Amino acid sequence: MQHAVLAAFVLATPASPALAGFAQDHGVAPWTEAVISVSDVAPFARLVGEIGGWRRVDQGKISAAELAYWQVPASASARFERWCAREVKTGCLRFITFKGVPQQPIRLGARAWDPGGIYSIMMRSDDLPTLFDRAIKAGWWAESPVIRFNFGGSDLRNVVLTGPHGVNFGVYQRLSPPFTAFPTGLISQGFNAMRMVASRTRARDFYNQHLGFNIVFDGDGTNAIGSVPEPSNFGIPLNYSLKALRAAAALGPVPGETGRVEVMQITEFAGIPQGGMARAPNLGILSVRYPVRDLAGYRAALAKAGVTPVQQASAVAIKGLGTADLFAVADPDGNLTEFYHVR
Repeated sequence: MQHAVLAAFVLATPASPALAGFAQDHGVAPWTEAVISVSDVAPFARLVGEIGGWRRVDQGKISAAELAYWQVPASASARFERWCAREVKTGCLRFITFKGVPQQPIRLGARAWDPGGIYSIMMRSDDLPTLFDRAIKAGWWAESPVIRFNFGGSDLRNVVLTGPHGVNFGVYQRLSPPFTAFPTGLISQGFNAMRMVASRTRARDFYNQHLGFNIVFDGDGTNAIGSVPEPSNFGIPLNYSLKALRAAAALGPVPGETGRVEVMQITEFAGIPQGGMARAPNLGILSVRYPVRDLAGYRAALAKAGVTPVQQASAVAIKGLGTADLFAVADPDGNLTEFYHVR
């Protein structure tokens, strides 16, 4: 049985506790969907739909107003498909196909330790070996076979599945204790979005102090579990698997098992920044979208914290969500996070 060498995360106190948690005060809820730019939805639909049992809940043409929000040329066009896991309405995936505009993958040729661009959407499974076998047969790939490790008292299996454009889905199976927070099936809803970053502390402080998210866990990776070099789900060379630790923090607007973001810095390796390409219409994971009850109040709080939107729009008809006011902010590594309110 393979076991992963994993950093032991130590909970930390935010540097500015007075600001921590203000996202919840304005009604920021767990993200409802991740937005992924693709050239062809079919490989993704096969994985989440045919294999994972998800359902396509909406599809259609993207309006000129939404294209303008994405800051793509007026000559472009786009369509979307929105897929959700069964029994849930959050953690969905919105696949957008842009046409008539130049594109390139956001993380073209990138390694796991290269910061910028959302690295993966994280999901759960009740049978990861079966999912892995079917995904590989369907043309998906991985940096490693399924690995097994213990984190926070949980016995886990994990694999990072890689599809077209370098889009990654990090899938976990919790063997014990039983996971009951939401339905899993072969592929569950998305519950987390991982960003590889140049500095864990800088990225953590942005989400905690500037966006007002609560810290779920936070650690510098100084205490490695295990003493024997073993395969890594991030493609870390075997002779570095004990030295290149994973310093990480997970945060979310409200307590619970969904709607999180995770920032990770792989030590020992100097990554090449990718965030400059993390914008539409480039191919890959563009963002996750958080619904907000008091969008104006939250935006004012962000301005007070020094955060300025990089794109914004009002009264945009977005199929599957509604007519929404929305804006996006960029973290220190160039990754987008969106916030919206349906009128």
